[in-house]
Amino acid sequence: MSAPLLSIKNVSNFYTSRSMGLFGKKTVKPVLDNINLEIFKGEVFGLSGESGSGKTTLGRCILGLLDYSGDIIIEGLDGKAGFKERALKLGAVFQDPGAALNPVKRIGWLLEEPLIVNRASRIELTKKERHSNVDKMLDMVGLDSSYKKRFPHELSSGQKQRICIGCSLMLRPSLLIADEPVSALDVSTGLQIVNLFKDLNKTLGLSLLFISHNIDLVNYLCDRTAVMERGRIV
Repeated sequence: MSAPLLSIKNVSNFYTSRSMGLFGKKTVKPVLDNINLEIFKGEVFGLSGESGSGKTTLGRCILGLLDYSGDIIIEGLDGKAGFKERALKLGAVFQDPGAALNPVKRIGWLLEEPLIVNRASRIELTKKERHSNVDKMLDMVGLDSSYKKRFPHELSSGQKQRICIGCSLMLRPSLLIADEPVSALDVSTGLQIVNLFKDLNKTLGLSLLFISHNIDLVNYLCDRTAVMERGRIV
């Protein structure tokens, strides 16, 4: 088997709290406890478990949004070294698509902006090429070019999530982390989004970490699955 795309070794995370407010005794509560797993290129990996088990915390550690102890290695790059390099290798889709989109910008602007601001990606495209890429991405996520002129409030929740997926894929990340991407959607719309992930995995060879408390969806979509409980993989 080839080298893993993502390797997580002995990763732990904790937070501190005070039981009696500001002057109470500080206590340390573990959230992740010695997590180890690997994800390979082209694989759809599921992470499931009840609420509070640490799924989202692990996803945010991978994205570099939370501190942790241990090692997270992405394509041979240590996750703690070079935040920008790691950011270009990862894409994220969150639970609430409405909160993830700038409400005062049109969809075309939202999709094009990653190609403009991420100069570290070494993508040098003309304006015409960027617009062409936006059209291709809209088609890839199941929408047409007319959506470029719309604002987020003019879209349904499912359409917003498709745009979030498109935005996260504009720089072609090595791994897409989808954290409860269908829990805010109705059942039929959520299944359409799950099938979109399936199609993207086949057409692009998309590597995906799919985080969900719904074990049936995880089993339907994913090649392998890890189940978490109280910060551990069980």
